[in-house]
Amino acid sequence: MKGAENETSRGSDSRALILAAAERVFAQSGFAGARTDDIAAKAGVNKALLYYYFKSKEALYDAVLEDHFREFNRQALEVLTGPGSAREVLLRYISMHFDFISERHRHASLFQQFMSAGGKRSEELVRQYFTPRIKAFGALLERGMSDGEFRRSDRFHTALSIVALIVFYFSAEPVLRMLGYSDPYSEQNLKLRKQEVLDFINHGMFTKPESSSK
Repeated sequence: MKGAENETSRGSDSRALILAAAERVFAQSGFAGARTDDIAAKAGVNKALLYYYFKSKEALYDAVLEDHFREFNRQALEVLTGPGSAREVLLRYISMHFDFISERHRHASLFQQFMSAGGKRSEELVRQYFTPRIKAFGALLERGMSDGEFRRSDRFHTALSIVALIVFYFSAEPVLRMLGYSDPYSEQNLKLRKQEVLDFINHGMFTKPESSSK
């Protein structure tokens, strides 16, 4: 029995190593440019083991994306459906979203690839992960507008604007470096950017903005 448990543990470890290596390679090279030989080498496993767990490069890529989406959705829905005024929940959500990306440096690149890929698998992931989150976010915006906490605006475009405030900074990270901007992922720059986003929301969305914390 113990031998079987050890075998299961080793299998889980190998799968996790492959996923972590694949995340790095896909984020850097994209799906088309990624080579399974490189992924196996970075994971320190035999290439055959990679195909044992994931069957194909496509299946491995899907697993990497789903790993990110599943965890983000878990955290996002927990916040969006949690207690508090619409204002409090929105600020918690923005903070969580920003922190999630800043702690996972490859998320922005993977997300960009997903957004431009299209196809049946993308549609499935959108239905499974994006749709419930968007509905919860839309309900929060409507609650805040109905309660008079948020100024009245188009919910769709408001949601897009909020997401753009958060994700564009990370998506533009390579270009920011080319322009001579110091490390966008440094603790100081992340803290500054996060505060700027929260201040923008405070003054752009709330009917009664709080005094700036700057």
